[in-house]
Amino acid sequence: MKQENAQPETEVTERKSRRLDLIAGVVLSLFAACMAINDLGAGKYGDDEMIAHNKQAAMYSWYQSKSLKQSIVEGQRDLIMALVASNTIEEKKVSAMDTFSNTLTLEINRYKKEKNEILNGSKAVGEKNWIQAVDGELGKVKGAEEWDKEATTLGEAGDVFDRATLFLQICLVFGAISIVLQNYSGKRTFLAFMIVCGIIGTVISTIAYSIAFTI
Repeated sequence: MKQENAQPETEVTERKSRRLDLIAGVVLSLFAACMAINDLGAGKYGDDEMIAHNKQAAMYSWYQSKSLKQSIVEGQRDLIMALVASNTIEEKKVSAMDTFSNTLTLEINRYKKEKNEILNGSKAVGEKNWIQAVDGELGKVKGAEEWDKEATTLGEAGDVFDRATLFLQICLVFGAISIVLQNYSGKRTFLAFMIVCGIIGTVISTIAYSIAFTI
């Protein structure tokens, strides 16, 4: 009598175990897809971060070249002003030197505006202060500070993507263990762990995408 009761109970457990394996397999596939999407975003925005850093460095180099040119022109203007002030230049040529000095001052102011636009970007300085052309068009400068902000944001998103990857990888490990185990309670326990880790990883991945989308 006991054997008859034990056999149906074993069959019920086996059916439950097979059903649990099926559920684990489906859920595992879903979270594997989530991990693939997470990895896709991590790779894309990781590349974008590197591009942003390179662009930032290029803009700062451009800014420094403008600063160097400005310093040279300022030196020329200061020299002319010093010569005029010391009466070294003939009186009849003073007017021409003053005119040239004013021209140099205008050039210095132009360099200052260009540097400001290169540093902060065309959007930040406003249309009235657009002076630096890119490919023959004004208002197209994306400043060094803008690239710096973008790189920082993408770096934050990358860190969050990494955390999502960690939880999703752990999720897949728990799912594999759940399928391999023969013990029904063990299967159910690791399935629960997989679902919890998978949900956490998916939520974190969504947060990472939301951070990257702010750019």
